[in-house]
Amino acid sequence: MRFKDKVVIVTGSARGIGQAIALGFGKEGAHVVIADIRQDQGLETAQRVTETGGQGLFVLTDVSVKADVEAMVQKTLDTFGTLDVLVNNAGICPFHDFLTMPEELWERVLDVNLKGNFLCSQAVAKVMVSRGIRGRIISVGSISSMVGGAQQAHYCASKAGINLLIASMAISLGPYGITCNAVLPGPIATDINRADLTPEKREYFRQRTPIKGIGDPEDLIGPVLFFASEDAAYCSGARLVVDGGIVVNFQ
Repeated sequence: MRFKDKVVIVTGSARGIGQAIALGFGKEGAHVVIADIRQDQGLETAQRVTETGGQGLFVLTDVSVKADVEAMVQKTLDTFGTLDVLVNNAGICPFHDFLTMPEELWERVLDVNLKGNFLCSQAVAKVMVSRGIRGRIISVGSISSMVGGAQQAHYCASKAGINLLIASMAISLGPYGITCNAVLPGPIATDINRADLTPEKREYFRQRTPIKGIGDPEDLIGPVLFFASEDAAYCSGARLVVDGGIVVNFQ
């Protein structure tokens, strides 16, 4: 119960990694805001958070729209009175070949993954600074910020941007006692990549990854909750790779 009565926003948490993280906070007694564009799944996740021992609240939010983000933060404050942790998890990855990638697709991925990260972080940080809250901001990046992908030029660029956004925020917000860190997942089986994970690709990941092959959303709970806890009070600007060892396995 490290987070009993703490208020946590998790974006993109109606399903997948975000949902697992939200439930992880709920099990430790947190009030968790489920910020997502998927209303039915978001409401279900909020109910599951409450059933685990926390308190869930769904807020319909497109993180790429400033007005939505500001309304989400205000709803959080109106409901719970404060705000302690932000987890920037919302992201999309519609696979597409580089040579034929439409400009509109590039812009949408950068808007959700990078601009959304900026908008949510800025809105939450303003509240934390104005109220003297020594808060935590954690972004879910990707090992795709360090390696390229034939079908992921837009996604890789957006995730690489998050790395330096977090680093810059750590410098700007450190004097206020706000830490900013990122977790970088490797191959995790979620709805965002399920269609791409053919049996052949699953076998490839199994052989390349020293620990168990493809990961599960639950593998991100511990790392995120660590950065949100007092145990990580002296960590800021850090990036924790959570990939089963696939990035270091070049042999």
